[in-house]
This record gives sequence, C-alpha cells and structure tokens, in this order.
Amino acid sequence: MSPAPLVIVFPLFPGLTQLDFTGPHQFLCRLPGAQIILASAQGGEVEAEGGMVFARTVRLADIDACDLICVPGGYACTDAALDADYLPHVRRLALSARYVTSVCTGSLILGAAGLLKGKRAACHWAWRPMLSAFGAIPDDGRVVRDGHIFTGGGVTAGIDFALTLVAEIAGDAFAQELQLGLEYAPAPSFSAGRPETAPTEVLAAVKARMAPLLDKRFAQVRQAAAAMG
Repeated sequence: MSPAPLVIVFPLFPGLTQLDFTGPHQFLCRLPGAQIILASAQGGEVEAEGGMVFARTVRLADIDACDLICVPGGYACTDAALDADYLPHVRRLALSARYVTSVCTGSLILGAAGLLKGKRAACHWAWRPMLSAFGAIPDDGRVVRDGHIFTGGGVTAGIDFALTLVAEIAGDAFAQELQLGLEYAPAPSFSAGRPETAPTEVLAAVKARMAPLLDKRFAQVRQAAAAMG
C-alpha cells in the first residue's frame, strides 16, 4: 500500500535565498508520500537572490490546503511580508497545516502572518530580534520547535531543520538513512558560522555590510506588525 500523500508547499517569493528552500527541499522531497508544490503569489517564474530562477510555480490562491508549509527567507522577506497577494495565502494554508515551518528570515513572514504570537522561533542571528515585533519569542537555537511550528536559523540551518522534521514525520531511523544517503557530514573549514564563535573582526565586517539594510527592514517589520492589528 502506498503511503498517504504528504502535501508540502514551499511559498517562494522574488529575492528569496535559494538555499533556504533547496536545502530542506532535498530532504523533504524524499519523505514517503511527499507531494511537493512550489508556489508563488503570481505563479510562473520566481527569481531568487543571485539570479537562480524557479519555473512553473503554482499560484498560491489555487492551492486549497497542505500538510506542511515551509517558508524560506531572503533579503526580500519583508517585501513578501507586505505583499497582499502572498502573505494572506501563507496564513490561510498555515492555519490548517499539520506542520508550519520556516528557515532563516522566513520566520519573519510567519510572524507577519500572525502565526508566532507567544511562540518560540528561530531566525538568522542578525534579524532574530525583529521577531519580537510580531509577539514571538526569539530563540537562538539552530532548530526550534514550539508545538507544530518548526523554525530553522540562518540558511544552512535549513538542512538540520529538515532532518529534525524528517525524524518527526518518518522516524529517527529513516532520517539517519537519509542523512547517510545524502552524505550530510558537515565539517566547516572555519569556526565562524555563529556570531559567538566568529573572530571579532569578521563579525564586525559582516555587521557593517548588513547595516544599510537595517533601517529599511525595521521599517517594514513595523509596518507588517501594524498591519496585524
């Protein structure tokens, strides 16, 4: 007997960080019964940060329901959080999903949709404090679970997040088999992947590069939070 379908929706938006999506996708698409739907506000092509284009996405309005929704992040996440053709459908699908999930700044989108009030949530370290504007509780975990809500930290945390989700849905043994099959055995060249471990000068340089984005993103977060009522 074939496993029951597990409908998984990735709601994409222009300017997303592709690894926020493609990392978890590589693992989640191998779940028994997985039916992956790539969606967007308008359907058709969606261009990610760096120029990678995802084609033949389905209009979010045309999807009735899903079992799991996984929202990626990206520099344009707060634009998506203010998109009237995008955010209401994320909220609608999430309200009936068994699993509501995000990677990186995708949690800001979940927050703007009113889905994280009183919930612990992860986010990229640089933008994590912004979760408070939506009534969420920022958590510095790489993978954070609060009930049926699973959130991952920045970008590469999406793979750890996906393995956690796979284990929840299909069991630890299956998750470990998948990890081995995909040879996920991270061994980074540097211990600079977290602000707590990065050299002081490296952290300062990254913060300086991100600084020009802060004012715009904070303004958009405040606007999205106000729109929540």
